[in-house]
Amino acid sequence: MKKTYSGFIAIIGPTNAGKSTLLNQIMGRKVSIVSHKVQTTRTRLRAIKMVGDKQLIFVDTPGVFKPARRLDRAMVSAAMSAMDEADAVLLLIDAQKGITQTVRDLVEKIKDHSNLFVALNKVDAISKTDLLPMVARLTNMASFNEIFMISALKNDGINQMLKSLANVIPESPYLFDATDASDVPDMLYLSELTREKIYKYIHQELPYHINVVTEKVETDNEGVLEIYQKIVVKNQAHKKIVIGRNGEQLKKIGTAARLDIQNQWGVNARLHLFVRVEENWEETAENYTDQGLEFK
Repeated sequence: MKKTYSGFIAIIGPTNAGKSTLLNQIMGRKVSIVSHKVQTTRTRLRAIKMVGDKQLIFVDTPGVFKPARRLDRAMVSAAMSAMDEADAVLLLIDAQKGITQTVRDLVEKIKDHSNLFVALNKVDAISKTDLLPMVARLTNMASFNEIFMISALKNDGINQMLKSLANVIPESPYLFDATDASDVPDMLYLSELTREKIYKYIHQELPYHINVVTEKVETDNEGVLEIYQKIVVKNQAHKKIVIGRNGEQLKKIGTAARLDIQNQWGVNARLHLFVRVEENWEETAENYTDQGLEFK
């Protein structure tokens, strides 16, 4: 009988290191939302990538940062628990920012893992003379299996990295079907696509206090997907910002999200957005479990 291999690889790192961009590049399509704003990824999602006969199950995690709120703590906790359960850990570092205190703290927490890798991301944006001291410092900080030089955005160095990661995957029955896929529930994925557009168009701190919930999805007689979502904000002032003058901001968010949903799923869709004020949504357990987070 042919041997099979399957295992988990946790992608961890500071906020905005490029974890979601990397995962989308690995999968060849969008499975995790991307934004230039920090702390975009909230949930912990898994993406299954076949490399030959080896099944690599990547776990995309929220960025690691100093938590200030209950939601922050849940996000950081999700990231660290993913590392504890993984067969390998891939620490992603923004090479432009270098080895920050957050990186040093992370290395201290993960340095005893048996299969530890580093990917220096965005290396195309800095000179090789700046990279070499960074690699030397990392080598002295922990026993990394390998340090990769990559550009997640440009797909440089990704294939070689996948081959190296596949070498440490343990022999095991396949834990998922032997196809490239992700395990993000459809309702959550739809919510995430809309939240991504909120991050794109709203530039204040407001996005961190917003939640998107897909309440209902129906298919009409013509095969058009009817999607009903609520955008949850904490107060009336936030609601006004999301809606915008004469509803223009909400219309812009909805149009962009609808087009993305149609492109991702290959369907015709109508997106119905409603903005609701729920002052205590960050203190409601259901809003955490819906996103795969633990409410503590």
